[in-house]
Amino acid sequence: MSDGQAPLIVWFRDELRLLDLPALAAAASSDRPLVCCYIHDIESAGLRAPGGASRWWLHHSLVALREQLQELGGDLIVQQGKSVDVLLKIAAQTDAAGIVCTRAYEPAQIALEVELARCAAEQGLECRRFPGQLLFEPEAVVTGQGTPFRVFTPFWKACRRLVEPAFPVPAPTALKFYPGDCNTQSLSSLQLLPHAPDWAQGWERLWQPGTAGAQQRLGEFLRETVENYAAGRDFPGLGATSRLSAHLHFGEISPRSVWHAAQQQARERPELVPEIDKFLAELGWREFNRHLLFHYPQIISQPFSPRFAGFPWQSDPQALLAWQRGQTGYPIVDAGMRELWQTGVMHNRVRMIVASFLSKHLLIDWRDGEAWFWDTLVDADLANNVGGWQWVAGSGADASPYFRVFNPTLQSAKFDKAGDYVRRWVPELAELPAKYLHEPAEAPPEVLEAAGVELGTNYPKPLVEHRFARQRALDAYAALS
Repeated sequence: MSDGQAPLIVWFRDELRLLDLPALAAAASSDRPLVCCYIHDIESAGLRAPGGASRWWLHHSLVALREQLQELGGDLIVQQGKSVDVLLKIAAQTDAAGIVCTRAYEPAQIALEVELARCAAEQGLECRRFPGQLLFEPEAVVTGQGTPFRVFTPFWKACRRLVEPAFPVPAPTALKFYPGDCNTQSLSSLQLLPHAPDWAQGWERLWQPGTAGAQQRLGEFLRETVENYAAGRDFPGLGATSRLSAHLHFGEISPRSVWHAAQQQARERPELVPEIDKFLAELGWREFNRHLLFHYPQIISQPFSPRFAGFPWQSDPQALLAWQRGQTGYPIVDAGMRELWQTGVMHNRVRMIVASFLSKHLLIDWRDGEAWFWDTLVDADLANNVGGWQWVAGSGADASPYFRVFNPTLQSAKFDKAGDYVRRWVPELAELPAKYLHEPAEAPPEVLEAAGVELGTNYPKPLVEHRFARQRALDAYAALS
């Protein structure tokens, strides 16, 4: 093949879309034929294999991306193995001129990009990385001293002072594809879907992975939900959040697309500006966590605050299992954990409550909770997961003070006053009056009997008493001083 017709390899990872994908746009503008590929890599050093819920989403997202490419006359080449080895093999098979990809910010992915560039250069291949996962590149957002931000509010203010993110790059309407055979695998061969049992049965009715689903979700949110976002997002029974997190994690929609769609809505409906500013600030939290992970890669497994290195975490497998199964005796905690298991997501306010309960009431290491979220969340995201858990545990950047120990009962009564959320996910408590729904252990025997609740039989007694747990957590923290 002549050099002018030598193909370019477009390497898809966590950007499973065609709209606003600068790497793809650059490759297409070269007028070379393209080899679009996805490599299921669980072998390269440091890469963290996706959890069960993420694998379910990934399968359906890859199906959607493949269909988009097929509509343009091509295909998504799917293979398994070490990314560098597979990419170089494809390059040799196709006489490729180079490889393009979207820049990643996780430490293992960065190391992979460095290795690929070195190995590709040895074979005369050019590797180019393009932005696409963030609104602002990590090097662009620094303090006046040129150091990374460690606190969210000044970080986001600095972001808002920068030039606004560029408008999304349109999706290509036509692409030139490499005509040869690249030995693609079927998606079923990746074995991403659960079986025996199919614990994700029915999830297709809850979620629509892929770009079309992401665009639909964003449109519905901006048209119907955002007007109650700032106040409603804390109330799990209202459904006032965007539910875009999984779409963003898998790159089915870019943060720039979300940003500009939200800004357009603000221009059309100025009364929504406060709500949309709050929504964009939550997009900023996603940004902040990625910047932290980029600058401080050790936070994946180590506390951001060195003070917590010697924290006396407790090993209690039975309590951890009760938490995982939603059997703690605290209704809001149990509701959240059951929502997670049954749907692959959990409301953000409840995520904070259940994380605080595990790390402070039970003194179980935040890394055990983060590992469970990694396996059970469809939106499991390394930066968000680690950042969120360390924030709640008190060890992270801009963290919630350790002495802020959520009272699950008060949180439940405040943010689920009528009990809609608890009744939905903990149906054995559905007949309890609101007065006792958030703390069944305090209900008189006759009230429990009338509601069909037998503590210790069909609903557990509290794993730990709140005041005792709070004081134990504060004593453990004080011992670090």
